[in-house]
Amino acid sequence: TAKALDAFVAMRAAEGEKLKEDILGRTETILSIVSEIEERSPQTVKEYEERLLDRIRQTLDSFSVEIDEQRVLTEVALFSDKVAVAEETVRLRSHIDQLREFLDRDEPVGRKLDFIIQEMNREANTIGSKVQDAVLAHKVVDIKSEIEKIREQVQNIE
Repeated sequence: TAKALDAFVAMRAAEGEKLKEDILGRTETILSIVSEIEERSPQTVKEYEERLLDRIRQTLDSFSVEIDEQRVLTEVALFSDKVAVAEETVRLRSHIDQLREFLDRDEPVGRKLDFIIQEMNREANTIGSKVQDAVLAHKVVDIKSEIEKIREQVQNIE
C-alpha cells in the first residue's frame, strides 16, 4: 500500500505540473492579447476623431459653417475617456501576476485562484463594455475564452 500511495502522490504531482503549465500558457496568451488591445485602443480614438470630423464637414459643407475645433476636441476627449481601458488592462496584468504567484506556492490555493479568476473575468467584461471596435471586441472574447479554460483547469486544483 505504501507503493500505491507513493505512486498516487507522484501521479497527482505530475498532473498538477501539467495543469500549472497549461494555465501558465493560457496566461501568456491573455497577456499577448492584452498587449494587442493596449496597442490598438489609442488608434480607435484617432479613427473616431477622423470619422467625427468627416461627418461634421459633410454636414456643415452644405451650410457654409465653420467647424468649432474646440468642440470637436472636447467630443474626442469625452470619447477617449469613455473607451480608455488602461486601468483595466493594468489590473488584469496584476491579477495574472497574482495567479502565477499562487501557482508557485506549496499549499492549497484553489479557492484563491477562483477569486483571482473571477477578478480577471470582471476586468475582461469591463474592457468588453468599453471597446467600440469590432477587432477589440473579438480580442476580448478571446481573453474571456482563455479565462474560462483556466477556470475549468482550476477546478482540478486543491
